[in-house]
Amino acid sequence: MRTLTLLIALISMATVGCGQDNPSAAEEAAPSSGPVKIDGSSTVFPITEAVAEEFGMKDKARVTIGVSGTGGGFKKFCAGEIDVTGASRYIKSSEQALCTEGGIEYVELPVAYDGISVVVHKSNTWVDYLTVDELKALWEPAAQGTITNWNQVRASFPDKPISLFGPGVDSGTFDYFTKKIVGTSQSSRGDYTASEDDNVVVHGVSTDEGALGFFGYAYYIENQSKLKVVPIKAGDGEAVSPTLETIADGSYTPLSRPIFIYVGTESSKRPEVNRFVEFYLNDGAPLAKEVGYIPLTEAAIGEAKARYAAKTPGTAKAD
Repeated sequence: MRTLTLLIALISMATVGCGQDNPSAAEEAAPSSGPVKIDGSSTVFPITEAVAEEFGMKDKARVTIGVSGTGGGFKKFCAGEIDVTGASRYIKSSEQALCTEGGIEYVELPVAYDGISVVVHKSNTWVDYLTVDELKALWEPAAQGTITNWNQVRASFPDKPISLFGPGVDSGTFDYFTKKIVGTSQSSRGDYTASEDDNVVVHGVSTDEGALGFFGYAYYIENQSKLKVVPIKAGDGEAVSPTLETIADGSYTPLSRPIFIYVGTESSKRPEVNRFVEFYLNDGAPLAKEVGYIPLTEAAIGEAKARYAAKTPGTAKAD
């Protein structure tokens, strides 16, 4: 599996495309007018990075990728600063309005499925599972400054301080987690270590025995030698761990979700952007699996290709 790139700055841009030795006649006829600019979700980043690397081996167009979170990516996208943005949730109505204001039409394309993974330190012996209600009690705004020890989460847990790590407020993972666990998107205690770079969360949890954090499944898979994933129990069901199978069949609930790229309609008219997006749709599924995500079904891939071919505007669902 590819090694996830540690981003030093959240808004830094990394050029991953490269020139090819023997460009085709079609490519010579349609020279690049600039790099394909991508930003957005840290969760979608590993897939986009893998796709861009493979694309760069076959195409002379350059691809630059930044990570400023789903919300940060939409801000840049709706301002016309980038061509494609990754999102770990559907676009919000406020972001739709922002794009309308900026004159940006877009095509929404699912690229894989993900399961938000709750993790603790590898040496944590007391957490066998957590319920949705326990997670809510730990993360809701009322917990700030109040729920600070593990035995306050469950009486049988030790009287040890708990340290929390998670995505920042511009993260789609943060939006999705708070909506599904707390009940309202963006509703969370504020006294936790937040970062749009999931590698910061990995480092925090893996170096603190009392820590707990959450992020996309690929980051757990990449770091499972130093992290312990926590099974989640929803309602009266059994506690379920995130795996390729449980995320794909939806039994890992309520933290399974689709993840997306959004492509600017005007940007897609540029040959290099169009070639990149078509390559993403045609070759992205095995690469998604390679970096720890669950590929779309053939039917879903077909629907995404048809949506892009028709340049179907807008979103299938808005928060």
